[in-house]
Amino acid sequence: MDTIVNLLGFFGDIPLWASIGGAVVVLLMLAYTGAPLWVWAVAGYAGLAGLNAPGWIFIVYTVLVLIFNVKPLRRALLSSPIMKLLDALNFLPTISETEQTAIEAGTVWVEGELFSGKPDFKRILNEDYPNLTDKEQAFVDGPVEELCKMVSDWDVMVRKGFTEEAWDYMRKQKFFGLIIPEKYGGLDFSATAHSTIVAKLASRCGPLATTVMVPNSLGPAELLLHYGTDEQKNNYLPGLASGEEIPCFALTEPFAGSDAGSMRSDGEVFKGKDGELYLRLNWNKRYITLAAISTVLGLAFKLKDPEHLLGEETNLGITCALIPTDTEGVEVGKRHDPLGIPFYNCPTRGENVVVPISAIIGGKEQAGNGWRMLMESLAVGRGISLPAQSVGGAKVATRAIGAYAAIREQFGLNIGKFEGIEEPMARIGGYTYLLEAARRYTTGGLDQGAKPAVVTAIAKYNFTELGREIVNDAMDIVGGAGISRGPRNIFSSTYQAMPIAITVEGANILTRTLMIFGQGAIRCHPYAYNEIDALMNKDVTSFDENFWKHIGHVVRNKTRAFLLSISRGWLAGSPVSGPSAKYFRKLAWTSASFAFFADIALGSYGGALKMKEKIGGRYADILSFMYLASATLKRFEAEGRQQEDRPYFDWAMEYSFYRIQDAFEGILREIKVPGLSWAFRLIGVWSRLNPIGTKPTDKLGHQVARAMQTPGASRNRVTGGAFIPGDPKEALGRYEQAFDLTIEAQPVYKKLYKAKKSGNLPKAPYSELIESALEKGILTSPEADLIKKAEEARADAIQVDEFTLDEYMNETTVSPTGDGFPTEEVASKL
Repeated sequence: MDTIVNLLGFFGDIPLWASIGGAVVVLLMLAYTGAPLWVWAVAGYAGLAGLNAPGWIFIVYTVLVLIFNVKPLRRALLSSPIMKLLDALNFLPTISETEQTAIEAGTVWVEGELFSGKPDFKRILNEDYPNLTDKEQAFVDGPVEELCKMVSDWDVMVRKGFTEEAWDYMRKQKFFGLIIPEKYGGLDFSATAHSTIVAKLASRCGPLATTVMVPNSLGPAELLLHYGTDEQKNNYLPGLASGEEIPCFALTEPFAGSDAGSMRSDGEVFKGKDGELYLRLNWNKRYITLAAISTVLGLAFKLKDPEHLLGEETNLGITCALIPTDTEGVEVGKRHDPLGIPFYNCPTRGENVVVPISAIIGGKEQAGNGWRMLMESLAVGRGISLPAQSVGGAKVATRAIGAYAAIREQFGLNIGKFEGIEEPMARIGGYTYLLEAARRYTTGGLDQGAKPAVVTAIAKYNFTELGREIVNDAMDIVGGAGISRGPRNIFSSTYQAMPIAITVEGANILTRTLMIFGQGAIRCHPYAYNEIDALMNKDVTSFDENFWKHIGHVVRNKTRAFLLSISRGWLAGSPVSGPSAKYFRKLAWTSASFAFFADIALGSYGGALKMKEKIGGRYADILSFMYLASATLKRFEAEGRQQEDRPYFDWAMEYSFYRIQDAFEGILREIKVPGLSWAFRLIGVWSRLNPIGTKPTDKLGHQVARAMQTPGASRNRVTGGAFIPGDPKEALGRYEQAFDLTIEAQPVYKKLYKAKKSGNLPKAPYSELIESALEKGILTSPEADLIKKAEEARADAIQVDEFTLDEYMNETTVSPTGDGFPTEEVASKL
């Protein structure tokens, strides 16, 4: 007992409680900072010396220090037995060749910081947040604006396609060659420009955005640029850039959707009578955009080489090739009908299609390398196309709903003043600010050469899911104006199309539950993948190096999570002062907690973790909203901390931490830790008492709704990049005109309101009081004219489309003016 007391006392004359407290502080400091093992060893010696510990304690401690710090000893005595035990227990997941290719595809970007538990916020803030070049901006302001004016969403829906004029204009202006270098006749635009263009087109017409984005996304051009031979590039890229060649890429098939590795389409190498090598291909693909009108088909298939004409392997694996669609045996020309949205979504089949082996993208040397090509290309594509579409729709919703809420009256009040309307309005505006921040942040990384598979999966899933919420909220607010289809309806086509975005480029359920965390836990963790690789390769040196660093990683993050939790993040630093600082501290707290609990999941479930999709989905939500919050912080700082944008910024940040908190509660409630599950339930109680985040307040939501209904720089900034028609006969243009007139006439409305309240005017609609108010001198003649124009514009804006029976039954189109009659072009064909 005397020995224990002496060990706990410092120099004998310091109180025991102070000795214990000092020791705890030192240990917490070492753990919080992630001090290396030798620093712990030195601190231990200092402590023992200060305690006047007996010699045998020093001897035992020295043996332990040598074992843990001398790597050959550690490998022999600890790491090798641990490695054998883990291998025997099949504790860590084995990774198939297909999974390994998917995990290794692309690069780790800022998501690695968020996964670390101790993110470098200076790095996160220093990442690019790019603007368009002068050339790119000129294209957006010119050809993109003009194309938007040429295309009516309603006309496309009824026509089930575009006019020849629109097709010709897209070809002439090289809309299909956005990503192709100038030397091949393309525009060579950045990912940011590509995304901006798709977003603006989506704000006008969804099928238009889809038609432009597909040739510039995963497809022949993208694959040729990265993997094609010079001959292939020179042969195909000029035609793709000019639109003379229309591409598609055939990947999905009946038995291989998200599980592309299960594809049954096959190819076989054989030698022709001329002595040259050929491929004999058979495929059955579906959901292939543009296939019906394509001239060159990119094809993914499993390649076999039974005669070993290319090497010793018989089954070479997934391969990508380019097939001219006029090749004998190729079947195109049919269409699917994806929820009535008229973009070309099609099946394609091929039976005994013979092409030279040079059709393989990259030549025969790339045979069997198709899966890697696809994974690396998807790592980029998921971050551009569908996120841009969602942002385009979000900006239109924010603009239109802000206007509609200000001009639509019920019970004598503008509906934007009702708290029930403010709640969904706040979501629309807050999501829009958050999504635009993440769009530009993501494309900035892509433009710098990053290929972050996990971040782009985060983008694809969350943009489309939040986009779905936005359009649902918009439909609820506009009510009957949302369900009555026609040229006046801004939202019906987007509402109709949302399940498509949820489904393509990896179904959202699997993207969330398998890819974001399932892939991220291995790819982004600083040590996990190296440990798994070492186990698979029986590499004890690599295992030893990573395993003990991993242990230190867990100790550091556990300590950081604990201290940041009890201090509510205030122990963490912030790279900036001002409104963002508190959110950076919360993000540090979140990252430490996430990293620790991620390791708890890895340690508890081992190789079975990838099958625990419900838990994995909650981890995915935390990682997702850490990333979205980081992008939002970058936006607010990069744009100069715009005070007018504070409601949007604060709402987006508060919502992100609310979603993070909700996911943590689910993890702590459901995670199974052998022998310790009860402890994590108790931590869950503490988490609810001391939450990282709560829902944005009603007051903050009110501020967002007010901002959406307030004309000026902030409203323009939040919806910037959307197509806003200047013609008041267009649907959104009609809203804009009525909104502007309503705001301008506010002082006049106040006069009439006061007159009604005082009894000088009867209680009647404002439009019926104008003449009486003019006669009584309540209004001047200019004021009467202004209020009359405002009331007429408001009345026009809230009307819905109507058709004669013939128009309805014949599914004729109507002009963008919404006059209820067919356009001259369509009428002439009837």
